[in-house]
Amino acid sequence: MGNRENWVDYAKAIGIILVVYGHVARGLYKGGIDFSASLYQLFDSVVYSFHMPLFFFLSGLFFYKSFSKKGASKLIFSKIDTVFYPYVIWSVLQGGVEALLSNYTNGNVSLNEVFSLLWSPRAQFWFLYALFSIFVLLSVIYSLVSSRFTLIIFICSIVLYLYPSLLPQGFIFGFVSSNSVFFILGIVFTMYAKIEYLLSLTVLVGLLVAFVASQWFFHDYLSYQYTDKGVESFLLACISIAFVVSVSLFLSRTNYRFIAYIGSSSMAIYLMHILAGSGSRVVLYKFFGVDSVLVHLILGCLVGIISPIIALFLINKFNAKYLLSAPVSYWCIKSYNKLLYRTS
Repeated sequence: MGNRENWVDYAKAIGIILVVYGHVARGLYKGGIDFSASLYQLFDSVVYSFHMPLFFFLSGLFFYKSFSKKGASKLIFSKIDTVFYPYVIWSVLQGGVEALLSNYTNGNVSLNEVFSLLWSPRAQFWFLYALFSIFVLLSVIYSLVSSRFTLIIFICSIVLYLYPSLLPQGFIFGFVSSNSVFFILGIVFTMYAKIEYLLSLTVLVGLLVAFVASQWFFHDYLSYQYTDKGVESFLLACISIAFVVSVSLFLSRTNYRFIAYIGSSSMAIYLMHILAGSGSRVVLYKFFGVDSVLVHLILGCLVGIISPIIALFLINKFNAKYLLSAPVSYWCIKSYNKLLYRTS
């Protein structure tokens, strides 16, 4: 795997930039700003065909190492603190703001929708909901079987991706069937892949050609959209992820540390970029009358990335880290132990 800073942060940076672009572009299109429908739909489908599978893949890279070190219970507790807690806090914060300012935004969010977060995640927070569910599921699975079964688990996840009807509909099952395969792909990659093979310039060029060709084949030749799940979408996502990994390995050889810093700040950006990007659109359009798609895209993406980074700096400076994570599991265990002591 090599040092995490050597390439994973670059891959996260690519992923989070695509996330911000996707949400800014969708906000513009839904807001009625003049945006070529054909170009919007093509770019939207290309981005959504792999950017979230990429994040699940990157999350899976370090799963088994953490599981081996902490065990199932400690790993799950740590993800309550760093994944589920920010999911709850920011679902309420962003949802509350959207509900209060619904007259100025594209959505019509009700407080009832906001507080349905335990069974119905909304907006970008579905990723954290799904990620936590997959962490719990795989922690349980690997506490029952050894790592020798990883390839079998991976094959089972592919089957569930291709045939989601094998699981009950609704709640977390759809998230698991659609995304666990890419998380487990990260585990497989860590265990079996020879990352040095991706450092070749020939491989990088070959993956670039494969990326362009597979995207063309999927979107133009087959006329599919990212929502069309099947063998084609799975292979497309895998090729795209391999291309991003190769690009990230080459970027890691440079001194573009700001790109890596964007990647290391990807959680904060993911949590805050909707508020920042939407605010940029509202200010530009409602107050200054700017209707240029290009201006909105550039400024919206810049604000969506830079504002959360500034907020992260202030959070660290003023020791307000509870906005991003908190020892919830510690509080729960401590309270439980106190209760046991009082009743004993």
